[in-house]
Amino acid sequence: MLQHLRENPRADKRTIAHAFGLKGGERIVLKAILRELAAEGLFAPDARRAAVDPLDAEVVVAIIDAVDLESGEATGRLAEWLRPGPPPHLRLDRRDSGGLERGNRVLVRIGHRDGRTWRARLVRRAPDLPARIVGIVRRSAIGRIIEPVDKKLRLDFFIEADDPAIADGELVAAVPLAVRRFERPRARVIERLGAADGPRAASAIAVALHDIPVVFAGPALDEAQSATPAPLGDREDLRGLPLVTIDGEDARDFDDAVYAEPDGDVPGGFRLVVAIADVAWYVRPDGPLDREARRRGNSVYFPDRVVPMLPERLSNDLCSLRPEQDRPVLVADLRIDPHGQLRGHRFVRAMMRSAARLTYERVQAWADGDRGTLPAALHGPAEALFGAFRRLAEARTRRGTLDLDLPERQVRLDGAGNVVGIEPRQRLDAHRLIEEFMILANVAAAETLERRQRGCLYRVHDQPSPERIDGLREALATLGYRLARGQVVRPSLLAQVLAWAADKPSSAMVSDLVLRSQALAVYSPDNLGHFGLALPRYAHFTSPIRRYADLVVHRALIDALGLGDGGRTLPHPELVALGEEVSRAERRAQAAERAAYERYVAGYLAEARGGTFRARISGVHRAGVFVSLDDTGADGLIPMSTLPGRGWRVHPAGHLLEGPRRLAIGDTVMVRLVDVTPVTGGLRLELLPTAAPGGAHGAGPSRSTKRQVRAKGRRRT
Repeated sequence: MLQHLRENPRADKRTIAHAFGLKGGERIVLKAILRELAAEGLFAPDARRAAVDPLDAEVVVAIIDAVDLESGEATGRLAEWLRPGPPPHLRLDRRDSGGLERGNRVLVRIGHRDGRTWRARLVRRAPDLPARIVGIVRRSAIGRIIEPVDKKLRLDFFIEADDPAIADGELVAAVPLAVRRFERPRARVIERLGAADGPRAASAIAVALHDIPVVFAGPALDEAQSATPAPLGDREDLRGLPLVTIDGEDARDFDDAVYAEPDGDVPGGFRLVVAIADVAWYVRPDGPLDREARRRGNSVYFPDRVVPMLPERLSNDLCSLRPEQDRPVLVADLRIDPHGQLRGHRFVRAMMRSAARLTYERVQAWADGDRGTLPAALHGPAEALFGAFRRLAEARTRRGTLDLDLPERQVRLDGAGNVVGIEPRQRLDAHRLIEEFMILANVAAAETLERRQRGCLYRVHDQPSPERIDGLREALATLGYRLARGQVVRPSLLAQVLAWAADKPSSAMVSDLVLRSQALAVYSPDNLGHFGLALPRYAHFTSPIRRYADLVVHRALIDALGLGDGGRTLPHPELVALGEEVSRAERRAQAAERAAYERYVAGYLAEARGGTFRARISGVHRAGVFVSLDDTGADGLIPMSTLPGRGWRVHPAGHLLEGPRRLAIGDTVMVRLVDVTPVTGGLRLELLPTAAPGGAHGAGPSRSTKRQVRAKGRRRT
């Protein structure tokens, strides 16, 4: 059809039907095709007029440049040009150009023209194909195809240059190929990822789907392998100080150690020592390791694997603070007063030797009275650690920080990588202790660089926008809480909301709503403070093994304080670009981790189809009701078309569905699991006609469902 239109630019419906020999009902199909072609500017119903002047026609435009800095207008070209001569230069109205990027395709309406330049207004954006797809190879009646595992992508792709070695049912990553309208989408396989029903499929899909770098470049590996332990040199010798690491049972790298003692100069005060692996000693600016670490941005954590930012020679060896081994560190030596306020700090390069590798559970057991969980030599430092923690926790409460106690869950795997359970992650005082120590060190790092007037990559968390606060106010109103208008939004105001909901069934949902109202935390050299922590300045310092932003802060401190080799302070423009880069990498990692979790949970629930579960409504939309299952945190959709009865409508506030029943965000409901698709992580649910039993808290899954889930844990996903 496109070829015919190129050769016959004045063709109309009658001549096209004659050329293709179409009769009867076939002309109805032709009419529908030509209507779509007309919407993209590839066919003009008034062929005689369009051949001369396509003004007021709707056409598809490919954006050449994102936005012209002077005019604020996007420029582009027609996706198809059927007339002789070069295509016109097209400019999109500045009001329509926001958010457009190079390569976007948009449907526009041609307005007027000035010589070879045509002016246009945006009608709508055309869907863009992703840079890569991940899918399952299937055999269809018309050839082998790739069926994408991304729920948002509803196209199947023919395999370009099909490889018979790729088995049906195999996961592959592929690159979509450009095709013309009405041609079947095609893609070229670039990587084979294993069986779609294998135990590692969930993380493999997440890695490939989000383009997480896995293989280290050869020069980076060579540099890591040739690294040798750092010498003591001019470092401060802290090997006699009983610093300890406190991590989870399954931790694989130990990049921070802590110590505390009473401050002899200030009664009730404490000295805190936070020692962080000196990654800057091994990863020098602009070297192969540095380029690789910057490309990755951060480590990515899945239940069955870690994709590290640095090779194992560093992350699990030279930069891992193992017990009884000398390790180079950058130390924040901190002093707090009896009220938990930071009254002084200094940063030094040192050599340490970890006195013990402790776990949160052991430290918490000691704090709860089981003194046998720690060696006697550590009892005094442990007492000081908890004493300092109590001071810091009190200061945090006085600041009015946002403590969003959202339930975290972890996937438990067996030796073969199969899911055997989805469990809540414990939140102990031992966790909070380490968190408070790290926050204090981060504050000290930001203060030091600010005083030295050095560029700093801050961790910025801006205050919520008025629009988000309005949305939160409307959602809270459906739960019975009135958030007054006109109040200055401070963390303490939202802390009051959380305190109000603390003892209510909707507590988790309110925490989620408050979280959704927040601005996105990013890295930037322009300090806007950290709203959630109620801190005027904050910079990530404590995890240079797994976050590139922390390594940048380490280098700036080393440079500002004259602490030796490996330091560097970046100019502001470079920090701006780097902040955007590492922020994107962080969002990519978070999306990949979430995608893997969804697929693990879906695989775990696959054999519980038909089971009933207690759930909480997390959102309402004209498409249906979104819910979160209480036991696993899995998210699913109850399609609007399946809701019992008629007359359902979304309340104007957008947080309430009205009909035969009232369904609001935070409500507890009972649902049936209708269908599960493990490779996409999709759950389809059905609302049961009765409310959840057991009062506001509802009930858990039925016995049959529990048996199904337990059985599932003993099988391969």
